[in-house]
Amino acid sequence: MIEYVLRAIGLAFGALVYNCGLHVFLVPNNVIDGGVVGIALMAAHVTGISFSVFIVALNIPFFVIGYRKIGLRFTFFSLYSVFCLSLWSSFLHLSPMTDDPFLSTIFGGIIMGLGVGLIIRWGGSLDGTEIMAIITEKISPFSVGEIVMFFNLFILGSAIFVFGVDSALYSLVAYFIAYKMIDIVVNGLDEMKGLFIVSAKHDEVARVITQDMGRAVTLLHGEGAYTRKKTLILYCVVSRLEITKMQDVVKRIDPRAFITIFDIRETQGGLLKGKKNHE
Repeated sequence: MIEYVLRAIGLAFGALVYNCGLHVFLVPNNVIDGGVVGIALMAAHVTGISFSVFIVALNIPFFVIGYRKIGLRFTFFSLYSVFCLSLWSSFLHLSPMTDDPFLSTIFGGIIMGLGVGLIIRWGGSLDGTEIMAIITEKISPFSVGEIVMFFNLFILGSAIFVFGVDSALYSLVAYFIAYKMIDIVVNGLDEMKGLFIVSAKHDEVARVITQDMGRAVTLLHGEGAYTRKKTLILYCVVSRLEITKMQDVVKRIDPRAFITIFDIRETQGGLLKGKKNHE
């Protein structure tokens, strides 16, 4: 029960942050976001009907159609987030902080991205177009990300006919800033990196990594495709700031070691940070 209360508070707070970025910075300067929010803002501008009405009316069909693909739990939390955004927009009347479209674009994008990132971390969503992208991906050669990008480019491009070219271009910039901010909030500033290390001195390298650097190492059995020689491959996860140190340590032990470094989107469970035994 406490988990659901905390999740409800977190989603409502994320919607509040998003609403502040939207109505304090973007909307007063005719800059919009992508997705359903962008469509709702343009529809409200053209018809004079409240944005709060459109954001709910346009999102509900997307989530109802797609709930079988994403699950009832996610659908419920997403609709709850949308309703929270609608309520904040209706009852919280905020004054613009600046009339400079450039500053509004930057800070509006950052704050909106922060709000959406918080909502995603708490298991919700504000954008029904992502649901349609998941469904469309099954019958098209394009990925979900490519379909979402196409939707948003079309939506933001349509802003040219509603708000003008300058506003549409600012909207595109705000969208990309928000997108990057979402990535930071969801994945964190301390990005994790995965490493595969192939070394003839694998035991010594593993010992230094675990004892001196305090990182856990997994040994994988490998075999050279050409030589058919069996070997052990070291796999470990470190922070972005430890990459250089890790390379220096491995090269000092074995200058001929082969190191592959790749991005880690998320880690759960296991022992990421080893602890030295002082007993």
